[in-house]
Amino acid sequence: MRILHFIRDNSKNIFMKVVDHIKNSKDKTQFSFEILPPLKGQDIQSIFNNIDPLMEFKPPFIDVTYHREEYVYKELENGLLKKQVVKKRPGTVGICAAIQNKYGVDAIPHILCGGFTKEDTENFLIDLGFLGIDNVMALRGDAVKSETYFIPEKEGHQYTNELVSQIKKMNQGKYLDDELLNTSKTNFCIGVSGYPEKHLEAPSMDSDIHFLKKKIKDGADYIVTQMFFDNQKFFEFEAKCRAEGITVPIIPGLKPLATKKQLNLIPHRFNVDLPDNLIMEVVKCKDNKAVKEVGVAWCIEQSKELLKYGVPFLHYYSMGTVSYTHLTLPTTPYV
Repeated sequence: MRILHFIRDNSKNIFMKVVDHIKNSKDKTQFSFEILPPLKGQDIQSIFNNIDPLMEFKPPFIDVTYHREEYVYKELENGLLKKQVVKKRPGTVGICAAIQNKYGVDAIPHILCGGFTKEDTENFLIDLGFLGIDNVMALRGDAVKSETYFIPEKEGHQYTNELVSQIKKMNQGKYLDDELLNTSKTNFCIGVSGYPEKHLEAPSMDSDIHFLKKKIKDGADYIVTQMFFDNQKFFEFEAKCRAEGITVPIIPGLKPLATKKQLNLIPHRFNVDLPDNLIMEVVKCKDNKAVKEVGVAWCIEQSKELLKYGVPFLHYYSMGTVSYTHLTLPTTPYV
């Protein structure tokens, strides 16, 4: 595996918070990756098949995304349309429990503002606590496909910092029902997202970092960035965060290009610029197999530079199009 051979570790995995994984790494960069729940109707074996080849590299944790509901309209016999709520990729909590049970590594579920009331959030977190899952990634989530802008549930959270605050309060034993007695404190380590090229809805980079700082102030423990393809964007983003007094670990997120279509999809969906020399190399490719080779090679060089820079983790996104069992890297020592 070209991307992962140079971050191999022979240490034994144990459950702990992400920030503790970083502290215990002894300044060695580790790697993590993200998986999508399978489509409804598929079994978990497809998840295990993708994870199995990666376990030799001993990732300390694996993120599991959460996909909110979608609205579909079905035509009735009388010709009218009926609106139905559909979840195409359920199972985040169950997958996390299965991963921890099978592999003995931390699984980190994504928890969203979108589609959740505060009560839903509390119950979701209680379930995680019962299962021994102590890391969460708190995100606002996207608008549903039928909406232009994000609209929270009536009794839900509008912004991520509000979600972070609720999780933090549960860590202090504070629940929505303030009449509860002898409440147990949860023990969640909270991750949030950061955007080296700013969130697509943010009016400026400075305002984006202002609100990122608010998420940290309200209880977030670490940051994982959106994907980027120019490491200078990450270096500048981290410098701005540090200048604003953000001291928590910042984990860079990387994604190997896999298809020509992504040249347009990624900038449009994620507000990410692609370097011209990467674009031209992809344009020259005759098919997507060649695109994957270019994408992997580019990601390798990004990873090497970030390792040399001394980042605590390298976090890889797949978007369901790249199997990391094909991302073979020459073996290189830790930095």
